[in-house]
Amino acid sequence: MYAQFFGNYLLSRNIVTRDQLIQAMHKKSSTQIRLGTLAIHAGYMTANEVDRVIILQTHQDKRFGEIAISEGYMTEMQVAELLSEQKPDFLLLGQALVEDGIIDNEQLQNLIIDYQSENELEAFEYSSETMDAIDHMVEKFFVLAERSLSQHEVSFFRLLLNNLVRFIGDDFTLVPPSLCKEYPTNYCVSQKVNGSFSVSPYLDMPKSTCIDFASRYVGDTFTEFDEYVQASVEDFLNLHNGLFTVNMSNDFSIELTLDPPTVEDADLLTFEDETYLLPIVYPFGTLYFLIALHNTH
Repeated sequence: MYAQFFGNYLLSRNIVTRDQLIQAMHKKSSTQIRLGTLAIHAGYMTANEVDRVIILQTHQDKRFGEIAISEGYMTEMQVAELLSEQKPDFLLLGQALVEDGIIDNEQLQNLIIDYQSENELEAFEYSSETMDAIDHMVEKFFVLAERSLSQHEVSFFRLLLNNLVRFIGDDFTLVPPSLCKEYPTNYCVSQKVNGSFSVSPYLDMPKSTCIDFASRYVGDTFTEFDEYVQASVEDFLNLHNGLFTVNMSNDFSIELTLDPPTVEDADLLTFEDETYLLPIVYPFGTLYFLIALHNTH
């Protein structure tokens, strides 16, 4: 669950470029976690020790764990523990960056320590996508953009992340949100939520990205941008907003209504209300959410 936030952490500190991150995200989905990476994360081995074992492997026909045990870096019990326990998925992203030569193992070791400390990940189980964890990360995420959230806004963005994980996949990276006054569209769908908390979410992406998005959403394979792909993009936005109105009714006794989804024909959108651009980077492309907040109370 935390790979997407780790990617944002790296981007915000200029450790990787967006292109490097996207390439690593592609690689992450098809790579296997290495024992050395797990050992660094667990604190059983230092980066220098891992590098030494990797060098020894080039001269010995032995597994990493066998050499680490023989060199006294880990016990058999520790190796067995690392092989059997739940693997934090953000480690795969870090490992992919090491394999691409963007960072080395020593940098990865320091990043793991700093990232976990800053985000207080020790308080949450890596295998649990709890609402409290998502609340924490959403609030912290928007603090980076110097924007605190109301409880209604937290509910909206928390649900958005949950719906992306549930319907599209958890292999995304959040790019820091930014205020947006105008935006050049690709294929863009919008829908207004009306009531005492009024918001207009927009979902924009290139047509090629729409095809992969729809394939994931529907669980089928689309090969061209057609009416089924368009309907899938509209349906995701409508589903998210519909669930949000239900949550607002159940949690806050606030009744909201929805306008029908609209395909934006304009090549350039302009906004007068407070509007945030929130890019979501997937291996297959980037989704651009624009959230126009008409009422922030």
